[in-house]
Amino acid sequence: MDEVLVAEDVRRAYGDTVALDGVSLSAAAGEVLALVGPNGAGKTTLVRALTGTTDAEGRVELFGRAPTAVDRDRIGLLPQSFSPHERLTARELLDYYAGLYDETRPVADLLADVGLADDADTHYEDLSGGQQRRTCVATALVNDPDLLVLDEPTTGIDPAGRQALWRVLEGLSDRGVTIVVTTHYMAEAERLADRVGLLADGRLVALDTPQALVADHAGDSRLLVDGNFDAAAVEAIDYPAETTLRDGALVVHGVRPQSIGTVVAELEAAGLDYEGLTWREPTLEDVYLELTGTGVGREGQPRDASTAEPVGSVAAEGTR
Repeated sequence: MDEVLVAEDVRRAYGDTVALDGVSLSAAAGEVLALVGPNGAGKTTLVRALTGTTDAEGRVELFGRAPTAVDRDRIGLLPQSFSPHERLTARELLDYYAGLYDETRPVADLLADVGLADDADTHYEDLSGGQQRRTCVATALVNDPDLLVLDEPTTGIDPAGRQALWRVLEGLSDRGVTIVVTTHYMAEAERLADRVGLLADGRLVALDTPQALVADHAGDSRLLVDGNFDAAAVEAIDYPAETTLRDGALVVHGVRPQSIGTVVAELEAAGLDYEGLTWREPTLEDVYLELTGTGVGREGQPRDASTAEPVGSVAAEGTR
């Protein structure tokens, strides 16, 4: 596949603060590349460097040329902070941005794609936060770009709206559009991305398919047994896989759902009371924790590994 975007050893500092520290990556035609990390990881600075909206050291090329030399009709960009005129309606905003290009997609189609057909004539200031963000996404699609760069596109969008937008992006990728999206939603990256780049403190700590990242770094499935246990309880569990102790809870590794009953039987045989069971599949969140020691909170804030809550878990309150 032809590489649409190439970045080599990209660096950017603001005074003594290093925002990007030697990032190298690429994206091919039709590929969805997700850049994941908490606020402050360097995602927005990297987007600006890739699109030529900020100066940076290193090499960046889009379609084989410097970003500032590329025909802007080929690129769609949604910055993280984007505030269009509030007194225009959603339709008027898209009409305005469509007027900046020679060839554009029909505004009515864009409104339908982002789920705003019924609210097209509502003023921007009267739309909900999620509707406003979807309107902003539509402005980045109006020129039918070959490369779409979206910085935190689904922040503030309700779950149903997020799912609808994911379907739009998947359709664009199927048509050959290259998409670079930054996010702190791990589920978004797992759903959309062909490859995921994990950013921390301006560095790219890993880049691969979601499946490969999980397989290489996240470990196995596990069963968290809530309670107040000590080292003796670890020894009492005679399950084939490893059992460890974390903040008074037992973590039994390598447990499949059909084997949970076996662990419960072991607990009962050892006379160990417990407060609840939580079974977890490994996720990208686990990968990030393993590689950086921090997680990504719901609002994109870093989260210490020792206090990270289970993600993507199935809990069974039960107990003796």
